[in-house]
Amino acid sequence: MKKIFSIMLSIIVVMSITSQAQVKNIVLVHGAFADGSGWQKVYTILKARGYNVSVVGNPNTGLEDDVAATKRVLDRQTGPVILVGHSYGGAIITVAGNSDKVVGLVYIAAFAPDKGETLGGLLGSYPADTLSGILPPVNGFAWYDLAKYHSGFCADLSKEEADFMAASQVPVAVSAFTYVFNDIAWKTKPSWHIVATEDHSIPVALERFMGKRTGGKTSEIKASHLVFISQSKKVADILDQAAIGIITK
Repeated sequence: MKKIFSIMLSIIVVMSITSQAQVKNIVLVHGAFADGSGWQKVYTILKARGYNVSVVGNPNTGLEDDVAATKRVLDRQTGPVILVGHSYGGAIITVAGNSDKVVGLVYIAAFAPDKGETLGGLLGSYPADTLSGILPPVNGFAWYDLAKYHSGFCADLSKEEADFMAASQVPVAVSAFTYVFNDIAWKTKPSWHIVATEDHSIPVALERFMGKRTGGKTSEIKASHLVFISQSKKVADILDQAAIGIITK
């Protein structure tokens, strides 16, 4: 009887630890010159693995607006959340990630600004990429050149995929690049970083620098800026690792 009791107690302890480790909510935030549809492949993989996945339709009309859109999705979640941002979406999760519901942050070829920084300042610290097709702003918003979208933004996607992404792109408010960051979520939350080594939108050296200074776990994937589409399984695997690797109370 004592042995049976001991076995049952061990099972309960293991179940308790397993339960604590299961973060089941993942919220995905897109960046500039894209929209939420780009997450479909990652979404499908994560759903098949049992995660509750939500995609933020951030308007890219300014950092405060985009953080507010993300917070509305976070408010709908039950339980702890892994918050994921691609590109400019990394700037969004750096602020929105201060939510009590967020227990981990994943930056995918993304900005991870520090206090007092601006995105424009970070980009200006590195040489401009000649393959980039970001157009001069019109009426406060910047678009990506349709003629350069495939080669400069997502060369490892098919032409059909690139054409769709280009046609459905959401322009970004220039004000997002002059916003001065203050409360930095990665200072208090664990983070993971994916560096896209064939990126022509955010300098690869900048991605490495930002990942290193956060103290988070950094992985490198040979891919374009849209690494979460061209290498969706590898990206989903890292999101999976982040969710499993956090012990929640």
